[in-house]
Amino acid sequence: MKEDFLHYAWQYKKFDFSNLTTVSGEPLTITNSGQYLKQSGPDFFNAQISINHQKWAGNVEIHVKSSDWYLHQHEKDPHYDNVILHVVWEHDTPVFRKDNSEIPVLELKEYIAKESLESYRALMVTKTWIYCENEIKTIDAFILQHWKERLFFERLERKSIPIERLLLETENYWEAVLFCMMAKNFGLNTNGEAFFKLAKSIPFSIIRKESTEVENIEALFFGRADLLFLKAEDVYAKELSRRYDYLSQKHQLEATAIEPVQFFKHRPDNFPTIRLAQLAMLYHKQQNLFSKIIEAKTLEEFYHLFDVAVSEYWQTHYQFEKKSPKKKKQFSKSFIDLLIINAIVPVQFAYAKSLGKEITETTLALLQTIVPEKNSIIEKFANFGVKAKNAFETQSLLQLKNDYCNPKQCLQCAIGIQLLKS
Repeated sequence: MKEDFLHYAWQYKKFDFSNLTTVSGEPLTITNSGQYLKQSGPDFFNAQISINHQKWAGNVEIHVKSSDWYLHQHEKDPHYDNVILHVVWEHDTPVFRKDNSEIPVLELKEYIAKESLESYRALMVTKTWIYCENEIKTIDAFILQHWKERLFFERLERKSIPIERLLLETENYWEAVLFCMMAKNFGLNTNGEAFFKLAKSIPFSIIRKESTEVENIEALFFGRADLLFLKAEDVYAKELSRRYDYLSQKHQLEATAIEPVQFFKHRPDNFPTIRLAQLAMLYHKQQNLFSKIIEAKTLEEFYHLFDVAVSEYWQTHYQFEKKSPKKKKQFSKSFIDLLIINAIVPVQFAYAKSLGKEITETTLALLQTIVPEKNSIIEKFANFGVKAKNAFETQSLLQLKNDYCNPKQCLQCAIGIQLLKS
């Protein structure tokens, strides 16, 4: 038995509560089971009950065993002083308040229906990937769609946390925040953290001042990434190195340690050199990028906004000193889609939130026009009968897997609750 099932049973009254008594034999009536807090302190706040015809209002704490009260050291926490009922699966020891009065106990195992318990055990039987993998395709489409919407906004809230932190660090400079988030996503999974630190190490006011010459932006990026080798014979690398030395002195850039970027296992078009060159050209070509991404509404507008190629040198190189056949190396549509999903929409959401507004339907519609992401999680859901039609749904499914399936939060999930009801 786990506490989350007892929380579920108490919250939704999944037991026979017509003739309840406490373990001491006093009649118990539940008027209001309380608010499920999901945070530190008692499990349910402001419940209303009657014990032996005496009305009580206060908090309810739930445990598998009564002795868990002492195991969790609640007797030392003043937040638990107002507990009016201790709900447990098994009562094994009395629990007392500071005034030595005993906290009434409801032992749920005497009242939960056998069918509910069997449904819970069936759901929690270990499967190959997720607990509901054999049943998820049976969930009503309306319930599933409503849950996907909730999951999507949960994911946006989580993604907005580092953005809000950056906003504080940059004193509400949204262009700088966008720059850091764009850099992180240009680095993809392998180099994302290195690119993020690189972007944070260069005040955006410098990027704005130097953006008239793409070579200056490249010098800053490649210099900070430690990709300019002073002994190299490459003429362009030497020129960027000279520019980086000058710009570092001009703007008094402090030396900083940034983890080495990785080339390993990347296709040439995803080499960190190419992604940095693309990022440099983007900020050379697109002034006031933040206001432009806030104003853009359709996928085609974003494709047009990111319609840039690398500088002339990088059209014939993937690395310094090694020449290659000429290629413009423009952004692919799939890469722009990833930027929209992982950087632009979260920034738009955080910006709207900072203004006290909700994200617009236009933004949601934008994600619904982007093709679904391809990864092992999305493929697994498809194998079990839940196929994502667009990026809005793939983001929802990723949130479901990471925040509910992996930590086994089935009884906090609309799918798990629906299966238990069935």
